[in-house]
Formats: sequence, structure tokens, C-alpha cells
Amino acid sequence: MDEAQRRHLMEDVLRHRQLQRQAFLQRLHERSGLRRVLHPLRQPPREPGWNREELHDLLLPDHQPAEAAVLVGLVPRDEGTRVLLTLRTDGLRHHGGQVSFPGGRIEASDRGVLGAALRESHEEIALPVGQVAPLGYLDPLLTISGFRITPVVAAIDPDFNPRPEPGEVAQVFEVPLDYLMEPSRLRHIDMDYRGRTRTVLEYDWPGQRIWGATAAILYNLRRRLEEGA
Repeated sequence: MDEAQRRHLMEDVLRHRQLQRQAFLQRLHERSGLRRVLHPLRQPPREPGWNREELHDLLLPDHQPAEAAVLVGLVPRDEGTRVLLTLRTDGLRHHGGQVSFPGGRIEASDRGVLGAALRESHEEIALPVGQVAPLGYLDPLLTISGFRITPVVAAIDPDFNPRPEPGEVAQVFEVPLDYLMEPSRLRHIDMDYRGRTRTVLEYDWPGQRIWGATAAILYNLRRRLEEGA
């Protein structure tokens, strides 16, 4: 195969991937509303974190959080859109045993926030790039573990078959988006931490506790959709 043939083959592969993305993206009923309220893919948000005030006494003034990215995957099913979540393996250094989105630290070799979210999703649950249609970014979130997380919202091909990396992910599951966007499903729990009362967000999904940073990201998604309605 000569260079011209290889180039045409690659163009055919890319064209096929684009058609695949368009097919499952069209099935995502929320796509238009999401595009209106998300930060555009060409311009990741630069804000320090929408919850910074809540953590002001936990972070040093000159503290520079580590940059991280997660993928908020929305799967268009016949019965409605569902959110793709993972249960992290026990014993991990950060958030072991907790429900989270696929993602992790942004590496120097990544092509920015989107590149990191796609790479981590492939490493953790074997999600191919061709089965993801990115839509935009939510607002960055700070964590007490020292990260600034930028969530990437994307449509996921419903034919995707996750294969969890056992060293990082114990389980992959889905929750209906409507359930998570219903205000009554989200609990605000007060707890004492480092000298004052703080509010922790939590969803009570059967069999899993969805709380902390993951619940806060979902709350941010709900608020953005409400404000853009």
C-alpha cells in the first residue's frame, strides 16, 4: 500500500467514525440544550472552581491544584438517556471505593482537557474514541484532595461494551439522567469537618452511594440546564 492509498484509507476510517458519532448523537434528546449551556469544546473554562468559596479555609493561598479531567458520559437508550458511572477499586490513593466518572490527572502528553478525559476513559473502561461524541465542558470543580476537575460532557454510543481495568475500576453502571436531574433526589447533608459545618451532596441510588465530587458535578449539570431552559 503506497502513501496515497494509506491516506485515503485513513480518510475513510475518519469519515466512518464521524458518521457513527452523528448516528448516536442524534439519539440524544438533550443535545441541543446541552450545547447551549456548556462551555464550548474550543475553549475550556479557566475559572478556579465554582465551589472555591466552600473550600477557602482548606486550601493554602498559594496552593496550585493538580489539573484533572473526567468524562460525563450520556448514553441515549430507548427508555431515556442514562449517565455512565464507575465504582472505583478499593485501595486507590484517591477516592478508592467511591462512585466516580472515568477520568484522572491531565498529563503533559495529553491534548488538553478533552484529550485527558478520552485517554483516561479508554484506560479505565476501554472506551474507544470512535464511540464518543464530545459536547462541551461543565464548570471546573475543586476537591479537598487537591485537584481542579474539568468535566467533559459527551454522548456515548449505546453499543459500547465497557471492559473495566480491575486495578482502577470495580464496576461500570448506568443511572437514568432524569433521576439525577430531579432536585428531590439530591440530599444536602451537613457534617463537621476541620472545625466547621460543611454541606456534602449525595444521591441515594439503589446499591450505590453517589456523593462528593461526583454528586457536585451532576448538581452543576442540573443547574446549567435549569438556567438555560
